Amino acid sequence: MCGLDDVAVLDPEHQEDHSDPELHPEPLLEGNGHQVSKSPWGPDDEIGRLNWVKPESVQAIISRLDGRHVFDLAVDYWSGMPSWTEAGDPPFSIWMTHTPKGSILDGRSGYGPEIHEEYAYSGDSISMYTHCGTHIDTLNHMGYYGTFWNGWTQDEHLGSMVWTKGGTDRYPPIIARGVLLDVADMHGVDILEDHYEIDSKDLQETARKQGTELRKGDVVLIRTGRMNMWPSMEYLAASPGINVDGAKYLCEETGAMAIAGDNIGLEPQPYYGQYAPVHCYMFATAGCQIIEVVNMQEIAAEEMYEFAFLGFPMKIRGATGAPMPSVAVPLR
Repeated sequence: MCGLDDVAVLDPEHQEDHSDPELHPEPLLEGNGHQVSKSPWGPDDEIGRLNWVKPESVQAIISRLDGRHVFDLAVDYWSGMPSWTEAGDPPFSIWMTHTPKGSILDGRSGYGPEIHEEYAYSGDSISMYTHCGTHIDTLNHMGYYGTFWNGWTQDEHLGSMVWTKGGTDRYPPIIARGVLLDVADMHGVDILEDHYEIDSKDLQETARKQGTELRKGDVVLIRTGRMNMWPSMEYLAASPGINVDGAKYLCEETGAMAIAGDNIGLEPQPYYGQYAPVHCYMFATAGCQIIEVVNMQEIAAEEMYEFAFLGFPMKIRGATGAPMPSVAVPLR
């Protein structure tokens, strides 16, 4: 077992010999095979590989949109939906704060009953874990030995309620080339078996079978078929997903900007002696975002392996994750 005494905090001038520092960032801390990286985009960086979203890259994608159909990649939200309640996190809840009849009876709006007999009024509120439904995780979500991407620590960067680094208020709309790797289809199944670990060979074989080219800056969607189980609570249990080998291949070899899964946590569940190893690697080492609970069923049925990915993170200061409405649009 590696303890904090076994972790090396490296000299800021330490340099690694890699051809592309954006794919192989300089380490700030190493231990037990783990690395926390210094951002190649500078000491103030809070968004990692989303720095690749630039006006010219957005224009290149937008100019190729084919509006014949827009595929919604997000799931619905409702009370009782599958979420991380077993970990003690709050479920999604929605409740009325104003009703048409109640507005007449209690006058909470500040207007009398005669007004609301004419002008009906209803309103509601929601409460939820930020990692609920289709959402994006942020780089302050997980790290190694209390240290996060670009050297953030709770002692220096976590306030009374939220982080001062890494919230989605810093995130741009994510508009990029998207690719689907339908691993379930490559294996000839509707859903990958429980706990199945998708490795680099699975990903390469899927891309080869589909004829899909992976490029630096892609948003890579990995389909396990788990969305076939949605919205059953069984969706949460024994999930298949990508392992660290697969994540390293996409982050370090092909240059994924973000990796999305159709399952609850991207990697296989449960973790067996680790805790979210793919998350920790992608955030702390690679500076790469994770998108979860993505509905890929329609684009898989259409065999649409290349498309424009458009994701719009809810801007929440200091959050470790946020709902993100997302769509796939065919390209000309």
